Amino acid sequence: MISLNEQKQYKDNIWKTYLYWFFTNLHFIGGVLMPFFMDWGGLSFTQVMLLQSWFMVCVFLLEIPTGAVSDYFGRKASLALASLVTLGAILIYTSTPNFYIFLLGEFVWAIGSALISGSDDAFVYDSLKKTGDTNKSKKVFARMETFALSGLMVAAPVGSYIASLFGLRAPMLLMAIPLILAFFIALTFKEPKTTKKVESFRYIDVIKNGTKAFYHNKTLKILAADMIAIDMLAYFMIWLEQPLLKNAGMDIAYFGIIHCLFVGAEIMVMNHYKSLEKIFGSKKGLLFYSGFILGILYLIGGLTAFLPIVIFVIIVGGGFGKGRRPLFTSYLNKHIPSEQRATTLSTISMLDKAAIAAFSPIFGLLADWSLSTTLLILGALTIIFAFISRVEEKHLID
Repeated sequence: MISLNEQKQYKDNIWKTYLYWFFTNLHFIGGVLMPFFMDWGGLSFTQVMLLQSWFMVCVFLLEIPTGAVSDYFGRKASLALASLVTLGAILIYTSTPNFYIFLLGEFVWAIGSALISGSDDAFVYDSLKKTGDTNKSKKVFARMETFALSGLMVAAPVGSYIASLFGLRAPMLLMAIPLILAFFIALTFKEPKTTKKVESFRYIDVIKNGTKAFYHNKTLKILAADMIAIDMLAYFMIWLEQPLLKNAGMDIAYFGIIHCLFVGAEIMVMNHYKSLEKIFGSKKGLLFYSGFILGILYLIGGLTAFLPIVIFVIIVGGGFGKGRRPLFTSYLNKHIPSEQRATTLSTISMLDKAAIAAFSPIFGLLADWSLSTTLLILGALTIIFAFISRVEEKHLID
């Protein structure tokens, strides 16, 4: 049993995590992301995607070590350190517009991202476990993502305005302020204590125990395969969004507003899972149709440059495609032991990053060649993966 004071501290972890995610995701650069890379940075679309591939490779290599660090030193320390490391990446990125400097910045940013990955979900789930509230995990994970997306939503139009006044470098540099706030919030967290075997304190054993839970669990692999496939394809909507709007004739001043609406659609999806499950007939139905809708809208986007339709494709397709991930976070956690949670989630996230890293240069080259063909290919692949999913209703535990 835990004391009332400890119970309150664990409950406080939840709303503090919401704030942590909000400040961590105040990405003022989001509304002018591609202009930052292509105009200020002087990069082609292919180079931008190569940077993202490099980022994902770095995260891929760092996921398990940083997950093990989280299990060994604690999730609180990992989350606090992530804010400081990402702050360092911001300073590198804004130092000079150079592709190789950007590579260094992405590497440092990947360290910060990997320190968060797995640790945040494990930290929250174990806090809920301490207070007996794991049945609320789907709602809490969705709300976490909502706060993160709210940060993106607020920051995008603000960043566009800042860029119009002070240039494209300013929104990126300004991100240092919320990262400092996130660091101080993380210092106030109460670390949930988990039961570990003595040998699990050895670094190599932490890694082995974390990965074993994934590789020897069929349900985890089925859920992860569905999540990774659609998430990887939905990821490209973020990078194609602004080129699509430019191709459809929209002025750059309005990019931030569309990105805000894109994020708003994600928030709507994530906060209406129960209603959407009723509309689509089941939990499995929601997972299928969220992928299917994304695929259909990719196809439509590839067939027209009519601005109202392009906006609809971005907002609705992106909302469903990117809004499904918290569902999997909740379902996956139901099948993972607490002492292996951070490293197991990092293993799954690592595979997700590996898929994105492998396909980013390919779709970058395709987009430089033909934006419409890229969308058609993405649409076809998304629909195929939606239909071949092996997820069953029994895997989806609330």
